[in-house]
Formats: sequence, structure tokens, C-alpha cells
Amino acid sequence: MAGPEDYGIPLPEWLAQCVRHVPPGDGDTCPTDTEALLAAAFDFAFQLHAGQFRASGEPYIIHPIAVADLLRDIGASAAVIAAGFLHDVVEDTQVTPEDIEARFGAEVRALVEGVTKLGGIHFTNKTEAQAENLRRMFLAMASDIRVVLVKLADRLHNMRTLGALKPEKQQRIARETREIYAPLANRLGIGRFKWELEDLAFKILEPEAFREVQQQVSTKRSEREQRLAVTVQLLRDRLASVGLTSCEVSGRPKHLFGIWSKMQRQQKAFHEIYDVAALRILCPNLESCYRALAVVHDTFRPIPGRFKDYIGLPKPNGYQSLHTAVIGRHRPIEVQIRTADMHQVAEYGIAAHWKYKEGGSPAAADTERFNWLRQLVDWQKEDAGEDSSDFLRSIKEDLFDEEVFVFTPSGDVVGLRKGSTAVDFAYRIHSEVGNHCQGVRINDRLCPLPTPLQNGDFVQIITSKAAHPSLDWLNFVATPTARNRIRQWYKRSHREENILRGTAMLERELGREGFDALLNGEAMARVSRRCNLISSEDLLASIGFGGVTLQQVLNRLREELRLASAAATPVLSNEDLARSVTAQADQAAPAPPVHRTEAGSASPIIGLEGLEYRLGGCCSPLPGESIVGSVALGNHGITIHRQDCANLAQVPLERRLPVRWNPLADDQRRRYPVQLRIEVLDRVGVLKDILTRLSDHRINVSDARVRTNPGKPARIDLRVELVSSRQLSDTMDQIRSMADVLDLARTGIG
Repeated sequence: MAGPEDYGIPLPEWLAQCVRHVPPGDGDTCPTDTEALLAAAFDFAFQLHAGQFRASGEPYIIHPIAVADLLRDIGASAAVIAAGFLHDVVEDTQVTPEDIEARFGAEVRALVEGVTKLGGIHFTNKTEAQAENLRRMFLAMASDIRVVLVKLADRLHNMRTLGALKPEKQQRIARETREIYAPLANRLGIGRFKWELEDLAFKILEPEAFREVQQQVSTKRSEREQRLAVTVQLLRDRLASVGLTSCEVSGRPKHLFGIWSKMQRQQKAFHEIYDVAALRILCPNLESCYRALAVVHDTFRPIPGRFKDYIGLPKPNGYQSLHTAVIGRHRPIEVQIRTADMHQVAEYGIAAHWKYKEGGSPAAADTERFNWLRQLVDWQKEDAGEDSSDFLRSIKEDLFDEEVFVFTPSGDVVGLRKGSTAVDFAYRIHSEVGNHCQGVRINDRLCPLPTPLQNGDFVQIITSKAAHPSLDWLNFVATPTARNRIRQWYKRSHREENILRGTAMLERELGREGFDALLNGEAMARVSRRCNLISSEDLLASIGFGGVTLQQVLNRLREELRLASAAATPVLSNEDLARSVTAQADQAAPAPPVHRTEAGSASPIIGLEGLEYRLGGCCSPLPGESIVGSVALGNHGITIHRQDCANLAQVPLERRLPVRWNPLADDQRRRYPVQLRIEVLDRVGVLKDILTRLSDHRINVSDARVRTNPGKPARIDLRVELVSSRQLSDTMDQIRSMADVLDLARTGIG
């Protein structure tokens, strides 16, 4: 194995040390020594990613190294760090999960498979792909929660290096980070990841607000730190006077997104939020936490209603701390008091807290903290045919932190969203408790089911075998879990009726013979699996209930039938298919058009009566776009450009003619050439999928060229013939919606 300097890239010191210390021949097959495992995983990833580069131009291996480094910083185990090195090799190289198991063992293989992105399935739009990605991630998390550590570290480094991507892609990734990954880090108690993910997403999604808050923080920092230093010293002295000399008092940093979101939520100015001092007291043990709280309340006047004991009543993600707010020197002070162990859990969440048995599964005592995850996975399985957008919305809602904590009759704590009712509580306990819920006692008093629960309530659900859910419950439940359970019950109880309704709807579109031919065919079975359903009957029931739309099913059926037809013929490579398209177009192509407007005719362009003109290949204008005529030198006629064409800057004003498209032209269906450049994932058949999509919308393709580079996305240049700028916009939207498409731009024909 090579030495650190032989790799030609900077390595973190801990990794360089692992590489130096690996004995000769170690690390080849299932190394058990920690340093040997990490050095072997890095070396394997380095070899596999050789020649691959990121969008920034850096060698791709920089990313796995950064992910492994983040995992080591939060105290992850050696197997998790090794998975950080290897998390992209199954997707981006020829290595199989079996190869990883042979080299690094079953534990590392399971972790790598858990974070490997989609492969082998091609989706009709990005929402469907994102939903399926998240479904798989949560299923993997339910099997081994450590999977999400690698996923979060991967996302954090990607967010740090997002600047090399197109602005639209930055926005999409940043929005997903804010809506899914930052709340997920919070749910798992990994504060260090959560804060940075939120700030990085804030910088991209609200750049003006980010710069404004950043500037104001920088301006007021020295004044705030001076004021904070006085308060810190005062508390240190008071704690020392009662013998609490081991307590550490320090200022607590405020994160930019936290400041901004609090400003929005509370409708307050920057100084009203930022001027609130934030302190943290770390104590040696549990008893000293409560003694320190007494000192704080004795030194400053407490603000009523602001004390929260998360030590006696921990948050479901394991977070423990005492929170209080006091008035100090005319300004509010927010104080957190906790032990050093509690602080580790607050910063690193499951990485600091979870203990693993041999084989990598979580300790049984800790699994209760993640009931929400198991329930999320359970209703995903039971409601698998749910529309992708509905599923994403449910995930986003369910990841929000609990705000209400209530007790079961036996004294167990249950966390719920603010506004939750007894029905939400019942379904959080178990789906059967919710399905047979008849009434509720809150603090030993009978109450209506829609009564909102408050912190500290004791809740007892009254059940009956004869009771069942009511659709009226959907009007007051607050949690996605309860809403989905109620819908599932209605779907199951009305299944036959839903199957008949779905059958009638599909028969109406396909005809009786077409429906019978497809019902038990392989195409229908594949569509059912694409919709996360088990059988064709499940698919029909889902259509009848509205879980999937009829149009979604028809589109996927057509796609499956096309794929089956294509499988019976030899598959052309993207390059061969492009050559075939171009050859066919060349045989039928007329000479490049030079147009003349005839007197009395309704010409496509107004302002060129009797003059020869041609459309500029540099910008290929279309009806509906603002245009300008350019008089060519040497009596070569008029060239028509789009008004935003870069070449117009070279044309003097005296050689420009005011022209415009004629909405009353004789030939409204005339087609004009437009050149598109598409960046796609490099796979066999991607060009055919794009051409099929265009053909379905009656778009003619007159030229196609493909360029590929090993380890990089492929580039496809298409020349299409369109009638208007509106058709261009629709066509580009159709192409962008394909999962393999990374980028799309309009270029000149040349």
C-alpha cells in the first residue's frame, strides 16, 4: 500500500497516520484493525474514483475524504467512516456490494448499500425520483440508523461545495436540505450538522437576507461580546461562591438562520433578537445542574413561563438540558445548563449516544427514541401507492420537532406536534388503538376527541372493538401519521368498491379488450411495482381511491409497453442512435432557406416587405420572441436576430431594422430550427428516452450528436423544429422533467 505522499492530494493528518501505520499486506481482505480498515477503504476508493472529477474540477476522491473526515469529527465508528469513503463506489463504478463485503465485511456493505442512491430505475419526473430516494433512505435507516450519519455528512460536504453548480440546481438542493435533511439532523439530535446545513441553505435560498444578517452580526459582535463577558464573569463568581467551581460558563453562538427565522416568526427587528444574551453552563454532574439553576435564578429575575426541564423530561431525540430565561442588566438572558455528556449528545446526537452491539444494530434501550421512524416506515409500507408529492409533503411535516409532551397512564412520555389531539396520541401509541378509539380521559376527565393536548397532560384512550375511524377526524388531527392511518383504514374497508371503480376507469380508457389483455400481463405488474404496490388489484384499488391518478398509470403503462417493444430489438448506443437520426434528417433536408416577402402576402415577419432575409443561426429566433433585423454588408440581405442576441452588440444602430413577427401570417404552423444542449447521466438508452418523449409531443428532431467522457456526464446536442417560443418552453420543461437530465440550455445553430 502506498504512503500518504504517493497519493498526490492533501490528506487529513489522522488518515495520513492510518496509511503510515498499516503493516505490509494488511487491509486486503476484511481488516479488523481500525487503522487498517480505514486505510484500505480509502485506498480502494482512491483507485476506483481515479480519473473522475467533481463539477468544481477537483478530483472526485476529495468528496469521500471530506465525508469520512466529518464522520470522524462527530465520533462515528470505524465501519461508518469506512462507509463514508465508499458511499459512492457502487453507484459510480463497476464495483458490486458483494465486492465490498468480500473486502470489508458485511457491516460495511450494509452501510454502503443503505446510502447508495437510485440505480436501474428511471422515473418520469424529479418529484417521483426524490420521493423514492427518501423512501429507500428511511427504510435503510429503520434497519440501521447509522446510515443517516453518512447521508448527512455527504449532504453537508455537497452543500459546502455547491458553488460550482448551476443556480437552479443550487436552489433545488438547498431547498431539499432545508426541508428534509436539516430537520432530519435535528430529529436525530445532531445539532452540529443541523446548524451548518440551515445556514448554508439560508445563504442560497435568501441571499439578500443572509448578507444583511451576516453584516449586522459582524457589526455588533464586539459590543455584544463585551456585554456578555461581564455577565459570564458575574455568574462564574456567584457559582464559585457556593462551591460550584467546576462549572464552565460561556457565551452560546447564535446561528444566522436561527436569528433570521426567529425574526420572521416573532415579527421582531434584528436587535430585538440578537441583543438577547445566550449563555451555556456545563456542570460536572446532574445535581450541580439544578444547583447552578438556583444560582442563576437567585442572581437574576426569572421570566415567568420560560423554564423548561429537558433533563427530567428529555426530548425524543435524546436531548437533555435545563432551559431558562432571566432579566440581566436590563436585557433578557437565555441560559442552558447541562452536563458534558448531555452537551456531547446535543452536538453529535446518535453518534455520541448510541451503543452498538456486535453486528451493528442499536442497543435495545435506545430504540424507543426513534418510534417516530419506525411508524413512518410502517405507514409508508401500508400506503405505498401514495402520490409522490403527497408523500414528500407528509415526510416534511413529520420531520418537524415535537412541541407538546404528554404522559401515558403508565408515565411514559410521548412527543407530539403542537395542536395534536387524543386521536393523534392514539395513533402514535399503535394503529389499532387509533382505529378502535372511542373516547379519551385527559387528566382523569372525559373530554371530546378534538381537544388539543397541552404539555404535561396525562392521556388515557378509551377503546371499543365496535369503534372505527371517522372521516370527520381528518378535520382536526395534526400529525401525518394519524391522517394516513385514517385514510388507510377507509381504503382497506372499502377495498372491493375501490377495485371496481378503478377497473371501470381503466376500462374506459383502454377498452374492454385492451384492459383484459393488460390486466395480468408483465407491463401491469411492473407499473404496480413502480407505484410501490404489490399486485394489479392493489393498483386498481389505488386508482379507485385516488392514491394514484389514472393519467399516471396510463403514462407508465405506455412507457413499459415501449420498453418491452424496444427489448425485442437490438439496443443502439447513444452515439449510433444520434448518427441514425442525423442521416435520416440529411436525406430529407432541403437547402438552407432564404426567404423573400411577397407584396400582398401575409409574411411571417412585418417590416421586410419585398426583401430577402434569413434567420440568424447564432440565436435561432422563434415566433413570440422580440426580434431585430440586421442589414448584412455586401448586399447579402437581412439577418433576423433575437433582441437579446449577443451578436447584435457588434451591429451598428444604423444597420438595424425594427421588425416583428406577424400574428396573422399565412403559415402559422411553419417550423423553425432550434438547437438544444442537454447534459445527462451517461447510460445506454438515455438519448432514445429523450427522442421518445419528443416524439410523443410531435416534435421533429433534425440532428442529434452525443459527446461522452469517462466518469463525466454525457452531452447531447439536438436540433429540433418548433413553431413558437411557447412550444420551446413546453419542450424544455418536458426534457427537464426526466430524471436523467442534469442540465439543459438553448444554444446557437452555428
